[in-house]
Amino acid sequence: MLDRLTNSLDFQTQALVLRSERQRLIASNIANADTPGYQARDMDFAAALREATGAATPAQQLSATRAGHLSPAAGAGGEAGLKYATPSQTNLDSNSVDMDRERAAFADNAVHYEATLRFINGGVRTLLSAITGQ
Repeated sequence: MLDRLTNSLDFQTQALVLRSERQRLIASNIANADTPGYQARDMDFAAALREATGAATPAQQLSATRAGHLSPAAGAGGEAGLKYATPSQTNLDSNSVDMDRERAAFADNAVHYEATLRFINGGVRTLLSAITGQ
């Protein structure tokens, strides 16, 4: 019974963890905006969430027929899930951080993080009212 209760919140919990990791990446990009040669990083949130929740894509469902075949990328929190941001303009110091893009991504991710928290709170309130019968 308890397993059913935790499974209902697992998706939102995974989304919250990934949102906080993305927020950390964006903050790191902003902090290194003046570092020569720094390459901005970001993650594909949808792919990372699919991987974290176990929803496999058709490419991930294929099995390797030989020992030399490549396996799908590592976990969403690992370095394999991270991508380099494409610079919108070239800089003399080879820094790829675009502050406008990073600020917009930071604000967008913060809104999504808050929405995920509200979903979790709503789910907990619903479970609590079902348990107490109110």
